[in-house]
Amino acid sequence: MQAEPLSSSAHLHAHLDGDAKHAHFFEARSQKLLAWSLALTLGFALVEVATGFAVNSLALISDAGHMVTDAAALGLALLAQLIAKRPPSARHSFGYGRAEALAAFVNSLAMLALVGWIAWQAAQRFSQPQTVQGSMVFVVAGLGLAINIALALILARDNNNMNTRAALVNVMGDLLGSAAALVAGAVIYYTGWMRIDPLLSIFVSLLILKSTLTVLRESYHFLMEGVPEQIDYLQVGADLEGIAGVRSVHDLHVWDMSPGQPALIGHLEIDQLERWPDILHAVKAMLLERHGIDHVTLQAEVAVDGAGHDHGHGR
Repeated sequence: MQAEPLSSSAHLHAHLDGDAKHAHFFEARSQKLLAWSLALTLGFALVEVATGFAVNSLALISDAGHMVTDAAALGLALLAQLIAKRPPSARHSFGYGRAEALAAFVNSLAMLALVGWIAWQAAQRFSQPQTVQGSMVFVVAGLGLAINIALALILARDNNNMNTRAALVNVMGDLLGSAAALVAGAVIYYTGWMRIDPLLSIFVSLLILKSTLTVLRESYHFLMEGVPEQIDYLQVGADLEGIAGVRSVHDLHVWDMSPGQPALIGHLEIDQLERWPDILHAVKAMLLERHGIDHVTLQAEVAVDGAGHDHGHGR
């Protein structure tokens, strides 16, 4: 019988009885929410960009730039979700779930650049106020506010996804930007005070910065394979050493293979190799019940005797 070609790796990725239950790809995750959000954002961004420059409003220009960034962020998020649905391959045995965190990280960096540009423009306008058409700013900002409220409601339906949360952060920041531009337009129209335009732009930028740093920190931690926030690494080690028959634990690593799917690898020093099947069963049950860790790979090492001899290894 001819051997199976190396390119066929489906059997290598299969999960049998006793293995972790999760898959390394997302079959049921829908892209409709992001697709609708992208269409709405990109459509209004074109209108707001043109109007913002036409009426010379920094608040409106900031909101327009934010919406353009939102469109790019949503596009990246949509692309990342399409990539994340691909099953594992011979080149990517863990699948493509990290594409979502990577897109969230890139989106956050783009937001930081936008905040810096807005702050620089605002500083220029404080020293040299420019004339702004308040009535047009008010109308366009009102439309933008309504669209961003709709987008926020759409994206909030998929709040369990890190990448969608990153896109939602962008939209919430843009919602605040539209609200600020709305206020700026009203103040300029009724009072003629032009400095309200850069002032509110900086206020919104600070709010955006806070949310952006949160997403940036979360995505960076995931990409650097940090211990998941909900898991206490030291307690995991203590609980492993508390299992009957386990003497010590070393070379222990805990991380998220994909968002919400923690994994653990490590070495356990045990008393007797013959007891390893029972110990492994107890360890897996404990890790799943106490820490929510389903994907476990452990190597057993029999305790070294007084003469310094090792009795063997096991899995």
